Amino acid sequence: MEDTKIQAGSILLAEPFMLDPNFKRTAVLLCEHNEEGSIGFILNKKLDMRVDSLVNDFPEFDSNVYFGGPVQTDTIHYIHNVGDLLEESRKVADGVWWGGDFERLKFLISSELVKPENIRFFVGYSGWSESQLEEEMGTGSWVPAHMHPNYVFKSKPDSLWSQVMSNKGDLFTVIASMPDSVTYN
Repeated sequence: MEDTKIQAGSILLAEPFMLDPNFKRTAVLLCEHNEEGSIGFILNKKLDMRVDSLVNDFPEFDSNVYFGGPVQTDTIHYIHNVGDLLEESRKVADGVWWGGDFERLKFLISSELVKPENIRFFVGYSGWSESQLEEEMGTGSWVPAHMHPNYVFKSKPDSLWSQVMSNKGDLFTVIASMPDSVTYN
């Protein structure tokens, strides 16, 4: 069984029978993890809205918005692969950056230097207080996995949880193919 350390830049997969509707079959990119707590974004819960309809004076931009998590759902966050162009971005993993100068981002989008395939926007985020994530890991709520930029920028959200789970191999491949709900006859 693969042992993946919990750290910024890793993926957390909700265990298959998690009941919390916010996290059922989710893949969360962990962007910050330290002694004060953890922050991440759900990668596979697409919302039926575009970022340019949510933010005043945002350039026209055909980019979907995702539900990042149940914390501060009145905020917008973004992860992208243009950290070399966007000042104040924080590198999370190879090929993945978080945040950056928002006014500069709008300029880069208007200039068509940032395209929808380079960035993903989130409403809200997933957050854990000090040692909360470790406690949830201890009870088996989450399965850690290695991050690959394709998970964010190329994979289909509907199949992401199964894809990442399956990529872990062995027993996880079986878990990935389990139906969403198991009923007994």
